[in-house]
Amino acid sequence: MLIVLDRHATEDNIQILLQRIKSMGLRAEVIPGSMRTAIGILGNTGYVDADSLTQLPGVKEVIHVTKPYKLVSREWKNEDTVIDVDGVKIGGKNFTVMAGPCSVESEEQLMETAEAVKKAGAQILRGGAFKPRTTPYSFQGLGLEGLKLLQKAKKKFDLPIITELLHVQNLDLVAANTDIIQIGARNMQNFELLMAVGKLKKPVMLKRGMSARMEEFLLAAEYILNAGNPNVILCERGIRTFETATRNTLDLNIVALVRELSHLPIIADPSHGTGRYSLVTPLSLAAFAVGAHGLLIEVHADPSKALSDGDQSLNLENFANLMNKLNHLKKFL
Repeated sequence: MLIVLDRHATEDNIQILLQRIKSMGLRAEVIPGSMRTAIGILGNTGYVDADSLTQLPGVKEVIHVTKPYKLVSREWKNEDTVIDVDGVKIGGKNFTVMAGPCSVESEEQLMETAEAVKKAGAQILRGGAFKPRTTPYSFQGLGLEGLKLLQKAKKKFDLPIITELLHVQNLDLVAANTDIIQIGARNMQNFELLMAVGKLKKPVMLKRGMSARMEEFLLAAEYILNAGNPNVILCERGIRTFETATRNTLDLNIVALVRELSHLPIIADPSHGTGRYSLVTPLSLAAFAVGAHGLLIEVHADPSKALSDGDQSLNLENFANLMNKLNHLKKFL
């Protein structure tokens, strides 16, 4: 339930209303807006006598939120959420590119890639220190050493970093060594992990599960916001379909639909979404055209020697060409 206040509502009006909601055994959240303030009611509301609230001073109207997800919906907050990551804005009218290797393999590999993506125009460096792999025999990442290398690259090239958190027990370690915590597709419904990152204020990028419906995706984000962290970035990374020609199917429908239904920023990951480097550029341009707030791109100096996901990684030259095309496309939108 959402209570919209009159634009002339006073602080005393707001406090009286908050006390009334608290007396009902419910939780209230004040939502400032450019035109007027609203108050959201959270919890298992059941029946609430709306008339008893509309009669209070300062109340303009009471709106019932119809979606199962509340905090992430535009019914709750219509203004776009814009997240500031060390001066880099994500959401709203901003378009943000996060690029780098799937896995941090060595200092030389990371520094060469970080320098190249920064030069090409990427604003955030991505890199995996802990890697979830389908087979236990694949490269699992460098762990703590990978985090140290990411921190070194951040300082050298002045790039905020994003890396994946796999387990709750590594939360403090990862949170201390990254600017955006990535929750991968396999952990989208790891509710313990979602609630743990929800207790932080650090930005979280939540990837859509490979078989998740849109509602499940937004409800997973709801867990993080409900725990207290409003700084959530959604990521469409492709879903598993009957098609076998590509690794996944990048669902650009969901990008446009989330823009309608949620105020949270949503970016696209065409690297995982296709699994083929030759498709990354056209799908990146398509994601931009349908309204994505940014891209997550895998880039490697020599993809043929990559320890993970080389087939879907752009080399340095191809990434620079993609950034040139994006800059050209921006002029026409």
